[in-house]
Amino acid sequence: MSETPHSRRAGPPHRPEVRRVVEQQREISPKPTCEEKIKGFQGWNERGYVPHRDEPGLTQFVTFRLADSFPEELQDEWKKLLKIEDDRERRTQLESWLDLGHGVCHLRDDRISQLVAEAIRKFDGRHYRLHAWTIMPNHVHVLFEVADVPMRKILQQWKGVTARAANALLGLQTPFWQRDYWDTYMRDPDHQERTIRYIRNNPVKAAQVSDWKAWPWTNVNKEE
Repeated sequence: MSETPHSRRAGPPHRPEVRRVVEQQREISPKPTCEEKIKGFQGWNERGYVPHRDEPGLTQFVTFRLADSFPEELQDEWKKLLKIEDDRERRTQLESWLDLGHGVCHLRDDRISQLVAEAIRKFDGRHYRLHAWTIMPNHVHVLFEVADVPMRKILQQWKGVTARAANALLGLQTPFWQRDYWDTYMRDPDHQERTIRYIRNNPVKAAQVSDWKAWPWTNVNKEE
């Protein structure tokens, strides 16, 4: 597995206050039906780091990162980041730090990027519908519509399968991905279009290429 209960790694600090945010959202949002609960959908939930909203039919923008993408010396920066109340500003700051390319950046290895791309595409059209994705040197962005499998389980599958395969290729036995992930559900078509543009242009913004089409690990649904 990519993670164990006793794994220690650089990552976001635990945030007890996030539970209050989730409880407030649960009060004003539709609750999962019995059928949805059986499938594993949890609605608004948290694991102590960031809030998640996991419901069928939502289009989600998720970011997951390599275990060393936020080194220990950046813990103070994590704390400052999580104090930013505006979700868009907070995410912009997060992305800027990730684009600096901290860590070993195993995703520069085409073998590893190929593993991740295959995992992302594997159940497209069955358990979710992909809109756009890009694999950066130390993190991954995916925009997809949730169908009959909870977002949480989709991320577990992507991260678990790729962590085992990548560690086997690299001869490692260390955590590959950071424990949690960031997600933002699309509120309207304009929000989704902005997100697609961001995913498409991320390699350009991070100075990896001058034209997004030259980055081999970006895919945008032709219908978008």
